[in-house]
Amino acid sequence: MKEKIFAVPQYTTAEEIKEVRKQLGLKQKAFAGLVNASVPTVERWERSSDPIRGPIVTLLDMLRKNKSYVEAISLPPRKTPLRFFYMYRQRLCTLIDVNELKQEVYIKNYTDEIMYRAFGVNEKPSYKDYQEFLESRCFPESRDKMKLILRDMNLPFYDPFLIIQKTEGRMAEDDFWLRIEQ
Repeated sequence: MKEKIFAVPQYTTAEEIKEVRKQLGLKQKAFAGLVNASVPTVERWERSSDPIRGPIVTLLDMLRKNKSYVEAISLPPRKTPLRFFYMYRQRLCTLIDVNELKQEVYIKNYTDEIMYRAFGVNEKPSYKDYQEFLESRCFPESRDKMKLILRDMNLPFYDPFLIIQKTEGRMAEDDFWLRIEQ
């Protein structure tokens, strides 16, 4: 069987990096975040008179061909006091913005895989759906010796949000977890 050969550039240039970054409408800091590099690395690339090699070459080629990808993975501006990042390992699956006072929930899914989404096929979860989701990321309220567990967690009563603040919603049987921004 023949080894696969790919039609990718062997290197890129400072001018090409600047051009793609500007076409995407990104400052150096945002571009560094997008390509998972440091700002000094992006600055060095953009000043270089030498060919630039490495994974950035392929990534730059992909970004040039698919500019809409940047919009698809961008986080929307935060419009609620509470934001959850529903993660699978280190991959963001669903962004959940919640206004508990108004009982409003907004989500953005970052995966097409239904099983990895916080609310599955539900694109417009209700506040009740959100509460049920939080409970699903905790031990059950009816759990044997629950008061001992709560005491060990230094919690006065069963509250899924408080439990998730302590545990990140991690469960023994899966790799999903929640990061909270308040």
